[in-house]
Amino acid sequence: MPEIPSLPRRAFTMKPERRADLASAYESGAAAYDSIRPSYPSEALDFALAGKPVNRAIDIGCGSGIFTEQLVQAGLDVWAVDPSQDMLTVLAERIPQVHTVCASGESTGLPENSAELITFAQAWHWVDPPLASAEAARLLRNEGSLVLLWNQLDVQVPWVHRLARIMHAGDVHRPEIAPPLGKEFGTPESGIWHWHMELDLQGILELTRSRSYYRRSKEETRAKVEQNLTWYWCEHLGFETAEVIEVPYLTHAWRARRRVRR
Repeated sequence: MPEIPSLPRRAFTMKPERRADLASAYESGAAAYDSIRPSYPSEALDFALAGKPVNRAIDIGCGSGIFTEQLVQAGLDVWAVDPSQDMLTVLAERIPQVHTVCASGESTGLPENSAELITFAQAWHWVDPPLASAEAARLLRNEGSLVLLWNQLDVQVPWVHRLARIMHAGDVHRPEIAPPLGKEFGTPESGIWHWHMELDLQGILELTRSRSYYRRSKEETRAKVEQNLTWYWCEHLGFETAEVIEVPYLTHAWRARRRVRR
């Protein structure tokens, strides 16, 4: 990956206090989040399943159920876990057959040896990695897999890099650096897929409003962010307000096998 100075040289992690503050942004507003956040490429779903028989998956940090629905469509029995009841309400409207649990990724309350697959889609940066790893290992059957996925703006493209900075897109991190996992898991494999999301200025603004930085900011900060985005999109880049642009994205995933219990 080219040198991008604004991205940290570590896996995306936060201090517990900062993580809790930003995560609280998703206690409400789930419907707006669900309306703008994209789904994941079919290749990422195939990577998660790894060509192995999977009967049950547990999607932790499931949010409004974007990846949960893709797992269900693949024929899996899926349990969905999220600390936001508002997110789970939207998920239940989307896929009512899914069993939902309002809980954290570190302590789901589900029985051990429950599933062959645990997924965290756009969610691993919201948990304490050692505790969440231990919980995932407890839930997995022997040699089951933990899969972490992120959709992120493709900041290898210079104009998208600047867009991400103006949006304060905090879930953009260096794909070459593996996320931290507990000792319960082996060395992870990774996959990356490039694609485009079609957005006009309103879509860019709605996508920004779905992010934790924006949600936790004061009104004057929000107004400044939107003003900067409008200037960048229309005046600097020269796009029309209603012009639909293919915005480069990528999906990055990591898959690790649970070590066999002795």
